[in-house]
Amino acid sequence: MVEGRWRAAGGAALRVVVVWAVSTLTMLALAGLLPDFRLQSDDGDTITRTAVTAAWSAGAFGLLSALVWPLVVRALLLVPALVLGLLVFFLNGSLLLVALWLIPDGRGEADPQNAVVVAAVMSAVASATSTALAVRDDNAYRRRLSRLVARRRTGAALGPDTPPGTLFLQLDGVGHQVLRDALDAGVMPTVAAWEATTHRLTPWHTDWSSQTAASQLAILHGSNHDVPAFRWYEKDTGRLMVGNRPASAVELQRRAAARTGEPGLLAHDGASRGNLFGGGAGQLALVLSVSGRRGPGTRSRAGYFAYFRDPANATRTAVSFVAEVCRETGQAVAARLRGDRPRVGRGGLYPFVRAFATVVERDVVVAAVMGDVLTGRTVVYADLVAYDEVAHHSGPHSRDAAKVLARLDRSVALIAKAAEHAPRPYRVVLLSDHGQSPGETFASAYGLTLRDLVRAGCGLPVPRRVRHGPSGAEARGALRSALHRPVEEGREERPARGAGPLVLGSGNLGLISFPDVPYRMSREEIDRRHPALLRTLAHHPGIGFLLVRSEEHGSVLLGPDGFEAPVDDLTDASGPLAAYGPGTADAVRRTDSFPHVADIMVNSRYDPATGRVHAFEEQIGSHGGLGGGQSQPFLLWPAELSPPVAAGEHLAGAEAVHRVLKRWLEESRSPVRAEEAFPVTGGVAPDKTG
Repeated sequence: MVEGRWRAAGGAALRVVVVWAVSTLTMLALAGLLPDFRLQSDDGDTITRTAVTAAWSAGAFGLLSALVWPLVVRALLLVPALVLGLLVFFLNGSLLLVALWLIPDGRGEADPQNAVVVAAVMSAVASATSTALAVRDDNAYRRRLSRLVARRRTGAALGPDTPPGTLFLQLDGVGHQVLRDALDAGVMPTVAAWEATTHRLTPWHTDWSSQTAASQLAILHGSNHDVPAFRWYEKDTGRLMVGNRPASAVELQRRAAARTGEPGLLAHDGASRGNLFGGGAGQLALVLSVSGRRGPGTRSRAGYFAYFRDPANATRTAVSFVAEVCRETGQAVAARLRGDRPRVGRGGLYPFVRAFATVVERDVVVAAVMGDVLTGRTVVYADLVAYDEVAHHSGPHSRDAAKVLARLDRSVALIAKAAEHAPRPYRVVLLSDHGQSPGETFASAYGLTLRDLVRAGCGLPVPRRVRHGPSGAEARGALRSALHRPVEEGREERPARGAGPLVLGSGNLGLISFPDVPYRMSREEIDRRHPALLRTLAHHPGIGFLLVRSEEHGSVLLGPDGFEAPVDDLTDASGPLAAYGPGTADAVRRTDSFPHVADIMVNSRYDPATGRVHAFEEQIGSHGGLGGGQSQPFLLWPAELSPPVAAGEHLAGAEAVHRVLKRWLEESRSPVRAEEAFPVTGGVAPDKTG
């Protein structure tokens, strides 16, 4: 035991010496390359003296980084997280200037610009060297990963008989077919190896509202009742609910908990990372429903501190952020030069939104999950939003999106590597909350927005210039929280007195409400007020079908060519629903029962031959309604767990997914054979392709 401790101490000391030596050589090289960075006195020094000066400054910088940096980051915890990431260069450069100031006889000197460059290079080299030295040392590798988070597990130690933990990794917006194509093309080798050996893959069907707020609320809290879309208007309170706003997320989580009476999927020693909702977890990082809280004790924001306290991590993420902004700018220019169609604008703040989702949020979430694994957390649910954000603007089947999938695969591999060094075994479940469907936007295809079409049907003036509404991308809510933007935004969407109907878009799902009527209007009332409106919408070539309440038939579905049928009589083969696939009629009926369903629910046309829809937002890859890949996310689970459903059945609805994941957690605590938990007739194995 004592000998082992001495060996470990000796190995650690050797690594410190090697990192110090490499840092010293790096500083000498930079002093020779940068004209305004010197390590000599004005009269010049011998090579030996210069080397001693470099070693002194490298050691001082390393010591300051280890001791002072975590304190500086904790002091700045209330600074917007994205701003903190961008302050990395300045803070690191300041530490280097202090280190040079500590050199005896004033032999070190650098201007501020060079200090920033030298500090960044030094941090990167030290991090790379330390990591390389730890590759062959499991204990050192584990310690290195553990430093990515600033917490240690308390309580009883985990023993060899500890049941396995469970990791739920959500690849936001990755549809089943998109994943299948990526695995077959070799884009995601880690996930492909799992699917070919230890895991099984199947699709599942979303509700009508195919978006993160609805799906993840049900997956984590067991209910998404009364979530008709990504954004909707509630007449009884006058509130505009939007899925990626903290105030709405808090209220939705409260409603779900009240309906189910349960704390959530993650209530037992769980962690929620990068999600819209907490799931009852005790450990939270980048969770939207708690991000509106202020104060140094805000647990969700502590996830930023856990990551940025390491200057090497902070520097690497900041550099990657800048690189991603440049990458998006280059890809947008290339798409324009190639004349890609369909195409949407990718300027303004979008490059920074994309970089936040694909770099900052990914790095912080992955680091938090690795820390959870290395401390033996029982269950973790994490959302990686990178693909969803890029696919909205580049398309779900684009080269840009495929590159993001490859990077996500590397993140999954990194988490799996950390799990190998965990104090307990882990089962990794990959899943998505929805997919995406491609297609030209409604405004681009027909020259007017859904709002313009509604106003025309009501006989109201239509603006000459097309006005685009805000995007429903989930990453924007996280970015607003990171920037400390106000919780309530989008005041232009709030209904103004006398302004006519309120029209909201959620992907290719549109919601039309009449705010001056305190209840859900009927078809007959709408016809009396605006005789041409329903007919205009139902016969438009970009509209698939409408849902509206009827005084005579309860609720009815309206479609092209005069189609009309009571909702209670609908089947999946009914008129326009035939194109949308199985489960459509039940999804429509369920949404029709919600208290806050809009006066008119509009689903865009879907072409099953091309898989295309028309989004009512500025997105060429969209989700939110019915039609195509958006309604078919995936579930990839370890084969030792019981199948999600019995052979021949389909997994439909996010609430059903919650029940499956909950069952798997129970199996992990009390292992049972898969066939005992869910009999599969005839010995047929679960379908791997779905």
